[in-house]
Amino acid sequence: MIFMPYKYFDHKADIGIVGIGESLEEAFQEAAKAMFNVMFDIKKVDKVKKIEVICDAANEEELLVEWLNRLLAEAAINNMVFSDFSVKIRNNALTGTARGEAINFKKHSVKLEVKAATYSQLKITKEENKVIAQCVVDV
Repeated sequence: MIFMPYKYFDHKADIGIVGIGESLEEAFQEAAKAMFNVMFDIKKVDKVKKIEVICDAANEEELLVEWLNRLLAEAAINNMVFSDFSVKIRNNALTGTARGEAINFKKHSVKLEVKAATYSQLKITKEENKVIAQCVVDV
């Protein structure tokens, strides 16, 4: 497996996130890492608790937004920060896991608050050996 991380793109008021992977699943996983890294340094997050996530949508693009927003909701409900993600996608239905730990403000200093993943600049593209999933997150 070739390591293809996440990255960011400029946006006037918010932050564009990009997940890159060899598959749609890997791109979604990297997009989630990008989003949580906007909020916290995910390298400091231990993977001690696992949360299951299930969602579906009309298409892959909407599924990306649904996945990211479901992760934000689970993080808020469970008072957690996530740093590791696993995804399976079949017919625009996603089953996945998020691993992380309870927020500890001494250990996990907050960078920015992400309020939601949006449909702004939402795009999934497939190039030779990679899939790129992107959207803008509202901060």
